[in-house]
Amino acid sequence: MPRVLVAPDKFKGSLPATEVAAAVARGLTRARPDVEVTCLPVADGGDGTLDAAVAAGFERVPVTATGPTGEPVDTAYGRRGDTAVVEMADVSGLVRLPGGRLAARTATSRGTGELIAAALEAGARQVVLGIGGSATTDGGAGLLQALGARLLDADGGELGPGGAALEHLAGLDLSGLHPALREARVVVACDVDNPLTGPTGAAAVYGPQKGADPDDVAFLDRCLARLADAVAEQTGRDLRDEPGAGAAGGVGFAALAVLGATLRPGIDLLLELLDFAAHVRGTDLVVTGEGSLDEQTLHGKAPVGVARRARAAGASVVAVCGVRKLSDDRLLDAGIDAAYALADLEPDPARSMAGAAPLLEVVGARVAAERLRPPAPR
Repeated sequence: MPRVLVAPDKFKGSLPATEVAAAVARGLTRARPDVEVTCLPVADGGDGTLDAAVAAGFERVPVTATGPTGEPVDTAYGRRGDTAVVEMADVSGLVRLPGGRLAARTATSRGTGELIAAALEAGARQVVLGIGGSATTDGGAGLLQALGARLLDADGGELGPGGAALEHLAGLDLSGLHPALREARVVVACDVDNPLTGPTGAAAVYGPQKGADPDDVAFLDRCLARLADAVAEQTGRDLRDEPGAGAAGGVGFAALAVLGATLRPGIDLLLELLDFAAHVRGTDLVVTGEGSLDEQTLHGKAPVGVARRARAAGASVVAVCGVRKLSDDRLLDAGIDAAYALADLEPDPARSMAGAAPLLEVVGARVAAERLRPPAPR
């Protein structure tokens, strides 16, 4: 009996990873009823991280927290034992902006801090924080405030939300930080190496994606530098130039400089958390994938991380995708034997995205026919 592990990331804007995996599995078993299929949706720290953790056995713990523009949102964290998984995108992400209206100057990371606090209060002693897909450029100020830090203006009042408020930062008090942070370990899934400030910093590189015009970028960069000065004065360490400090609008900086976090590549961290090594053991074929197989895929994205570990375990690897922009040779170099694109079945992008699930079933059947050894004769 051939064994197949289906471990895709989401098809962004079309299907979550759980539904991608389920559709491929249906196609595989339709074509080969004798196949043993295991679904293990994956993520790289951005949106879909919580869903991947829950699919792998974490309990979803509902929480109402502050959204990026101050509105309450119904979100959750994942819990297994004393480990919690927090997905920034689901509480402080672009997907949580009301009406999709960007708010580069005022969006806050407070809700992410509220999720971490809820997990700590429930007994978590390891927090895995996925920070992809954020809507914020506040240097993690809101996150720190939710965890007990006080960011004060010249009159001793608490600063309001967003990176722009840091213009008025006159004092920082870290004495009230959540006491559980003294014992807890925070690990951040991070795939960028940008510093907090400067021409490759959080505001300059990612601010425009969050609605910042050139004037906003320059202003927010100065505001983030003001936060870094205050943190350095309080902690005795200036980590603004650390690789990854600029991740998620500076949440990487707050995590490193104040929470003592460790930053790790997202897909490596998530595959360990999902116990990928145990799932892939003894597997003949691994099916991975994401919406677009392109140059970004080759730089730390989920399919390449999955392929690397699958090949090390002796499994062959194929990928499914909506659109393929990589040659056979580039894919082989990344450990992927073949790729199956929905665009080959349905060239119209809108129809392909709308009908991704049935198309993935067709692809799954094709993978079974072309990549699995024939069934033994009776």
